[in-house]
Amino acid sequence: MACALVPLDELQVTEPGPSGKKHTLPALHPDRKEERCFLPYKSPPENCSPAEVEEFLEHAKFITEDLEWLLALPHDKFWCQVVFDESLQRCLDSYLRHAPRGLDLAAPPSSPAVVDEQRAVHRAVFLAFLRMATHKESKENFITPAVFGEIIYENFLFDIPKILDLCVLFGKGNSPLLHKMIDNIFTQQPSYYIDLDETVPTVLQVFDTILDRCGLYCEGATAMEPMKLNSHKQPTAMSMSQQDLVDLVLYLCDSTTTIHAFLDIFPAGCSSFHSHGFLGRLTSFYETSVPDLEKAVRKRNFDTKRVQEDLWKRLSHSCREMVEMAHLLLHHTCLQPILEGGENMQTFAEELLLLFTSFLPEKRFLSDYDEQFPIADDISLLQQALPVMDETRTSYLLQGVQSAWDSVGRRSRHRGTAGDGAASASSSGFDLQEARQPEGAEAMLDVPRTGNNGAAGRAVSEAELESLLSCIRDLLPDLGEGFLLACLQEYNYSSELVINNILEDRLTPGLDKMDRAAPRPVKEELPDVLDVRSNVFDDDEFDVFRRDQVDMSRIWKGRRKGENAREMLNDKQHIAEQKARYLAYETVVDEVVIEPGESSEAYDLNYDDEYDDTYDVSQVGANDLDGDSLLSRRPFTVPQILRKVNKPEFEEEGEDDEEEETLQTNVNRDQFVQDPALLRERAEARRAAMHQRKGFRPEPRPSSVVGQPKGQGQKQETVLDRRKKEAAKGRGANHNRRNMADRKRNKGMIPS
Repeated sequence: MACALVPLDELQVTEPGPSGKKHTLPALHPDRKEERCFLPYKSPPENCSPAEVEEFLEHAKFITEDLEWLLALPHDKFWCQVVFDESLQRCLDSYLRHAPRGLDLAAPPSSPAVVDEQRAVHRAVFLAFLRMATHKESKENFITPAVFGEIIYENFLFDIPKILDLCVLFGKGNSPLLHKMIDNIFTQQPSYYIDLDETVPTVLQVFDTILDRCGLYCEGATAMEPMKLNSHKQPTAMSMSQQDLVDLVLYLCDSTTTIHAFLDIFPAGCSSFHSHGFLGRLTSFYETSVPDLEKAVRKRNFDTKRVQEDLWKRLSHSCREMVEMAHLLLHHTCLQPILEGGENMQTFAEELLLLFTSFLPEKRFLSDYDEQFPIADDISLLQQALPVMDETRTSYLLQGVQSAWDSVGRRSRHRGTAGDGAASASSSGFDLQEARQPEGAEAMLDVPRTGNNGAAGRAVSEAELESLLSCIRDLLPDLGEGFLLACLQEYNYSSELVINNILEDRLTPGLDKMDRAAPRPVKEELPDVLDVRSNVFDDDEFDVFRRDQVDMSRIWKGRRKGENAREMLNDKQHIAEQKARYLAYETVVDEVVIEPGESSEAYDLNYDDEYDDTYDVSQVGANDLDGDSLLSRRPFTVPQILRKVNKPEFEEEGEDDEEEETLQTNVNRDQFVQDPALLRERAEARRAAMHQRKGFRPEPRPSSVVGQPKGQGQKQETVLDRRKKEAAKGRGANHNRRNMADRKRNKGMIPS
C-alpha cells in the first residue's frame, strides 16, 4: 500500500531480465517500452475512388487500434510509451498537421465509412493528448507536478504550435476540457509562458507578410520595420494571380481562426498578446488590408462564381474573427478586472479609454467593432463601476464612433445610449456578416440581404411589386414611385418596414438624400434582335427574316434523294441550253443585202471583226507635208525592252571590256537569240579573268596518309602528306606544344 502512493517518477519496479533473472528498474525506463510502430496519419481522399477509400479506411483503422491500445495501457506503461516511443509522437504530430479543418476548401467525404473512421481517429487522438496533459489520474497513479512539467517540456510532448492546433481542431464542443488541459500545462510548466511571449512576434509577422503580399504598408508606430525600397514593385491584390489571391485569403482565414480559438479557450494568454501591442497592430492591419482585399474579391473576374462567393465568405469570417479577437483582448485585460472590482480599477479604466481612443482613426475597424460589440455599452459599464468618469471624454468617444459610421457611409443599428446598463453588454454581440450592410460582392453575388427586421432577401414579381407600391401610396400619396422602389429594395420589399422608417425618419443616408418625389424610372425597351442583327448572309436567297418566299426545292436535309453519279453524268441539259448559240455560227454570209427601210442592227452588223482599228486614233497622213518632208520623220528604233545590253560586271576591267564592247557592236541588233557556243565562250573568258584577278586557288587534292602496306615503299605524295600531318598535330588541342618543343630544341634549350 505504501508503494501505491509513490509518484511515477520515483517508483521502482522489479521485472525479469533477458536472462530470466529479476532486476529493479525505474518505472520510466526505455526498456519498459513496448515495441510497436504507430503509422503516420493521412488525410481522407478527395476524389473518393474505391481504391483510395479502401486504403484510407485500412490506414485509419490501424491508427485507431494502436491509439486504443495505448489508452488501455496502465499508467506507468502509458508514460513509458509516450516518452520513449518516437513513432507515437510522429503519428500525433502528423494528425495535427494534416487533419482536415472546418474551413478547408476540400469537400467533405461523401462516404459514410470514411466519415465514421475519421471521427474515430479524431476521438482517439484527442483522448491521447488529454491523458498526456493529465499528471494525476487517481490517488495511486500520478506524477510529481514539477517532474511532469519537465517531462512534457523536455520531451516536446507539447509546444505552442501544437497547442494552437489543438484549439483549432478540438475547440468546437470540447472547450471546457481543452481549457482545463491547457491551463494545467501552463500551470505545471511556466516556461510555456516564455515560449508564448516569443511566439507573439511571429504571429505579428503574419500580418506583415499579408500586407507585403498585397503591396501595402502599415504606417505609424505599429510598423515593425521600415518600408523597403522595392515594396512599391510588389503585386497588389488586384494584379496578383487568382491562385495567389486564393492562397492569401486562406492564409488570413487560417491564421485569424487559429489565434481566435486559442484566445477564446485560454484567456490567460491574452496578457502575452496584449503586452506586445497586438491590439494596435491588429486594428491597423484590419484598416489597411480588409478594404483592399474586399475590393479585389468584389471587382476581379474569377473562373467561377463559386470561387468568388467562397472567398467572400472566408474574408467575412476573417473580419469577424479579428473583431472578436480585439473584444477578447479588451475584455480579459481591461473589462474583466473592472467587473471583478480589483484594486487598480482606475488604471484599467484609463487603459480601456486609451485603447478606445486609439481606435478612432481606424474608421472601418471601429464601425465593424461597434456593430458587434457596442462601445456605448462598455462605456456604460465604466460609468456604473466608476461614477467619477469624465463625461467630456466619454462623449468625445461616442461622437468619434458616430463619425466612423458616417465616414464609411453606414448608420449604426445600435441606438442605445450610455445609460442602458450592463445587461445589454452580454447580448450585444451578433454576427458581423449578418449585421453589416451588404457591400461590394454581397450585392454582386446576390447574397440574401437583410433589412432592419432581419428578414432574408426575396424576389418579387411585377404583380407583387405593384401591390406593394399601391399599399404604400395609399398612406403616403405624395411620394414618388421611384423613391418608393428604392426604399423597397433597401428594406427587402417589406412595406411595413418602409412605412415605419419613413414616418420615423430613420432612412439610410442614401435614401435620406434621395428626391422623395422621384418618378418611376422608365424601362427602356431593348430593340428587336432581328432589327440589329448583322450577318454576311443578309438578303440572300435563303434569308427567311427578309423574304416571304424561299425556293424550297433547293433545300433538303442530308443527301439529296434521287441523285446519283450516273444520272448526273447522263444529264445533258446544259448542252441543250448551249445548242442555240452554236447554231448561229453554222451560216456564214459574206455580204448581207439590207432592204430599203431596214436597219443594220437587225443583222447585228455594228462590229466588223475583220476591220483593223489600230490607227483609228491618230490621223495618219492627214497633216503630212508634201515632198521630201516625209523623209525627215524620226527613224524607226528597236523598243527598249527588246534591246540586248550586256553591262560589264566589273568597272575596273581593261582590255577585256573593250573587246567585249567590240563584240557587242558587231552583234546584229535584230538577232533575237545568240549562238549558245559563243555565249559559253564569253562566260568562260570572264570567269578566267575573274579568277586571275582574285588569285584563284584550285581545289586541294585529297590527302593520302594511309599509303601502301609496310615494306613496299611509299609514294612521294604520301611522305609529304604524313610530314604535313605530323607538323600540324600541335595546332589544335595540344596548343602548338610540338612546334614550341622543336623551337626550344633547335635553340639548344633542351638536350637532344
